[in-house]
Amino acid sequence: MACFASVGNAVQCSIAMLRAFHFHNEENQEAALRLRIGLSAGEPVAEDKDLFGATVQLAARLCAHAEPQQIMVPAVVRDLCLGKKLPFREHGQHALKGIVGPVQIYEVDWREGWLPNECLTETPRAASAALCYDC
Repeated sequence: MACFASVGNAVQCSIAMLRAFHFHNEENQEAALRLRIGLSAGEPVAEDKDLFGATVQLAARLCAHAEPQQIMVPAVVRDLCLGKKLPFREHGQHALKGIVGPVQIYEVDWREGWLPNECLTETPRAASAALCYDC
């Protein structure tokens, strides 16, 4: 689990992580790693250097709902990223365990606008670390 002061940075970090895993998997096909990511936004409950509450639970449920190599987010994350030109694709409403009512889910399309063989200005790990260094 990670926390971010900026929802946009959380989404960008997630995109960078899946791209880094893609590069790793291309070079290490026998030891490929598949990552699923669920993001949420809100006010978690902080206690003893840990986070709890509905925001954390929703992120966990979205992670469980995701397929390998997917980033799933609720509408609030997409709404907080309006104007940032991040690639969201609608996935419909779903019932998630422990969450009251259906949740409108979006996938962050980390492949949009990016070619697998495209060169980055930095290594994927450096790009990931730069985007993730937020909290």
